[in-house]
Amino acid sequence: MEFIGGKSGKKDVQEFSLHLMDNILTLHRELADGTYHHGEYHAFNISDPKPRSIHKATVRDRLVHRALYRILYPFFDKTFIADSYSCRVGKGTHRAIKRFAFFASKVGRNNTRTVWILKCDIRKFFASIDHRILKEILRKHISEMHILRLLDTVIDSFFTAEGKGLPLGNLTSQLFANVYMNEFDQFAKHTLKEKQYVRYADDFVFLSDHRKHLEKQIPLIRDFLSQKLAIELHPCKLFLKTLSSGVDFLGWVHFSDHRVLRKTTKRRMVKRIAIHPTKGTLASYMGLLKHGNTKKLRCRISKYPKDLNGIRQFEDDLLG
Repeated sequence: MEFIGGKSGKKDVQEFSLHLMDNILTLHRELADGTYHHGEYHAFNISDPKPRSIHKATVRDRLVHRALYRILYPFFDKTFIADSYSCRVGKGTHRAIKRFAFFASKVGRNNTRTVWILKCDIRKFFASIDHRILKEILRKHISEMHILRLLDTVIDSFFTAEGKGLPLGNLTSQLFANVYMNEFDQFAKHTLKEKQYVRYADDFVFLSDHRKHLEKQIPLIRDFLSQKLAIELHPCKLFLKTLSSGVDFLGWVHFSDHRVLRKTTKRRMVKRIAIHPTKGTLASYMGLLKHGNTKKLRCRISKYPKDLNGIRQFEDDLLG
């Protein structure tokens, strides 16, 4: 099965595979006769880079998630705006950064005008997604009741508060998040009529050559998110500043004519290289670094010592 690829060493996958056909047939029967019930989640924490709580569903439930995703993604992807870049085929952070740079150049008219940027972030985004609102949005696009019932089961299988929250570990959560925020994307494009707008998950930016214009949009943005989606802007992560002063977006600090790696991103990268100094790790980060002004850093990484004298020394050498 496609699902097992790369996961055959996992204990839960091995146990499911011992009676694979029986488990598949049972799951198929439950889905067909409407008796399927979602199981519980296994919770664990990660730090990437900030602490996050991940909730992992059972193998049988993850198979259902994947099936739903494969059916629904092609349809919903066509409804999304071009400048939504998270968890979409052919998109991603690198393309979002390139689009940001394109808009910055366009607004700044090749550095002849000041570029103002409004950067926003949603407070506790996944934990705040409202189940009722998400279901209503899905019902605007889907009419098949058996699919809607199954979607309701998956949505209601997890909550951080009554009727709120999606688990970070679910494949369906990525799609649901884009479906949810697509409501705001459409508002930004068609009501606010913002042409220079880029969103990646719950991070989004607006670019303009008029500060006052962006200032006027803030209460409209806040009201829509609160009233229509029951989510709120993070008050400590809302910035309105010029591009020339440096704008932190998607792991990079962007300027008018270049971008540099965010300090926290650089430190995390250095620690991982120090702990796992494999060719694969190095190649991955060297590829990342090509997207910014990092020639000096790339040169240092390419010459890293094989016999490291501890992570701290390695960090000092690369971050110094």
